[in-house]
Amino acid sequence: MPAYRKRSIEFAVGGPIAPGDIPRLCNALGRLLANSTVGVVVFDLSKVEYPDAVTVDALARLQLTAQRRGCSVRLRKGSPDLRKLIDFMGLRAPLTSGS
Repeated sequence: MPAYRKRSIEFAVGGPIAPGDIPRLCNALGRLLANSTVGVVVFDLSKVEYPDAVTVDALARLQLTAQRRGCSVRLRKGSPDLRKLIDFMGLRAPLTSGS
């Protein structure tokens, strides 16, 4: 019987995020995906209260971590302020590819 394969996996991102938190977040995502067969990582952004440039930097680095494991990324429940900041920083296309 073939093993069950998930199409996506959810990864919660909350805040506030300090620059020093980014490596820990990327390592946690890397461990989650290490033996996974998923193709899409859905970042749940509902707990991001005060988005800033560090939040967007963290999302960009998490997206790179997912890509290195062969996954695309989707953003879910991001506030309008966070989405505006992503647009302002020119990262809309990279962070929403595959969504």
